[in-house]
Amino acid sequence: MGMTLGFTRVTQEQLDRAYTDPDWAEKYLRDEDLPGCYLEKAWAGIQFLLDAAGVSIDLYEDGCLIDKECIHLGWHAGMVADAARDLSATPFEALAAHFDPAKMSAEEIYPYRRCWDDDDLDYLREQYVELVEFFVATAASGGAAIRTFSF
Repeated sequence: MGMTLGFTRVTQEQLDRAYTDPDWAEKYLRDEDLPGCYLEKAWAGIQFLLDAAGVSIDLYEDGCLIDKECIHLGWHAGMVADAARDLSATPFEALAAHFDPAKMSAEEIYPYRRCWDDDDLDYLREQYVELVEFFVATAASGGAAIRTFSF
């Protein structure tokens, strides 16, 4: 399966409840019909491109801790709005200019046990478009988000 990362839209009230009741959040997030963005294993490649382009969003580290295992992090509505603004202002072409399969492989950008190649750019593009759409729609709704990391 590997390490995957995704975001789920929640209300600010639901996020506040998640902070006080992580068990509730764990159960709530099992609902597959919730609006979300599942980046699969593309998250580290997208993060590499965001970092190289100088976009100050950290998909893995940003947010506030919900549980002790660091599986879930909360992104309040202001963080979501900031991310939506920054991501929508960064077209994928600006990120693609930093796509370097040899460097990504040498730096062991996840997934580690494989080499990046030219074919991966389209995969990253598809996942990035979904990420931007998620944050823009979530911000437009005034929503917050919960980042989930599974391994």
